Amino acid sequence: MKLFIHTLLCTVFVGQFVGCVGQVPKEKDPTTTLSQDFDTNPPFYYKIPNQPTAVDTSAGWKVNGQKILLTGTVYEANGTTAAKGALLYYYHTNPQGIYEVAPGEPLNMPKNSLGQTHGYMRGWVQTGVDGTYEIYTVLPGSYPNRKEPAHVHISVKEPNVETPYYLDDFVFDHDPLLTSIERNQLKNRGGSGVIRFVQHENLWVGERDIYLGRNIPNYPHTMDPKIRSGKLMGEDITSFTPYHAFGPDAGTTVCPICKYGWYHGILYFVGAKADWSAIKKWLQFLEEESIARDRSLKVYFVYGNPNNYDKAQRFEMLKALGAELNLEHLALTFVPSFTDTISEIDKNQINPAVENTFLMYKRSKVIGNFVNLDPTPENFQKLRKTLDASVNPWFYLSAPTYKH
Repeated sequence: MKLFIHTLLCTVFVGQFVGCVGQVPKEKDPTTTLSQDFDTNPPFYYKIPNQPTAVDTSAGWKVNGQKILLTGTVYEANGTTAAKGALLYYYHTNPQGIYEVAPGEPLNMPKNSLGQTHGYMRGWVQTGVDGTYEIYTVLPGSYPNRKEPAHVHISVKEPNVETPYYLDDFVFDHDPLLTSIERNQLKNRGGSGVIRFVQHENLWVGERDIYLGRNIPNYPHTMDPKIRSGKLMGEDITSFTPYHAFGPDAGTTVCPICKYGWYHGILYFVGAKADWSAIKKWLQFLEEESIARDRSLKVYFVYGNPNNYDKAQRFEMLKALGAELNLEHLALTFVPSFTDTISEIDKNQINPAVENTFLMYKRSKVIGNFVNLDPTPENFQKLRKTLDASVNPWFYLSAPTYKH
């Protein structure tokens, strides 16, 4: 996200901040001395409290505006271990889109000689053993020029990494300024920052899990899978339009994520290495799971074999498969190949060389990525546990009624 009157970080590499003009000089006491150029020396520690906790309420909570809770879990680079001691620094504009200076506020940041400031709606959270964080604040406004979506800046300092680095901003799915062009430019640093609010009484709650090192150049501890297929955990699944051969949307090309992305979903991808005996076992399990979880789970089989592709034949084949298995809840769909650009399935980065790929999602974000799974009881349980682990008090809540 570009900044209106200042820049948080230009480029970050582990071991040093490299800014727009070079390496960052070290301040004697960054907690009390304000940097005179945020481009080269971001004020990550300015006025930091002695003992940050996992829960923080910003000064924005006191102003008029929509109150929000930003919450989630920070994970180590392996994507599964909760990260203890991760220090997150956040700041944002007021509801009018201004980095407001308020001298009476404890965390107020005065403007430096270049006129740069993070305002006073700012703070820190530091994760405990469970890796969770909670930020209570007010919904920021977009900049007065209305050229960029509203956002909350976020950066992280890990215990075992020398310097902080910035993550993708928190941005808001309902924001009309968050266009498809803006979304395609997001880097997914630490995972997707797109927030899809639910409403709890008068509070809007947005969940975001953060994955340390994810999509951070030169990060020393990255542990991406040896065989990669599909979006990684924490990233948004990109909308695509397969042909629906069997299921509730048969005969259409409706986007699964667009129509059914709110609760849980499973996308089961199979390409040229189709083992139909295994596929049938998986589909029978997924049908049972869909019935048990009812409206909270939608499952799609996406067939992407480019060999001997014929649209009409592929349609009839999957239609017959659905009837043979007596499926009622699953959707059987297909695309010409996983590199097809017309359906935009290519943007989900499915590896055509693997036997299968399972992308599991919640609120359109990947919560599970599994490759080359055999239909065994152990793997069935693996998928169940992944779904169960992401159910929390916010799961069944509805989105707010937005006013634009």
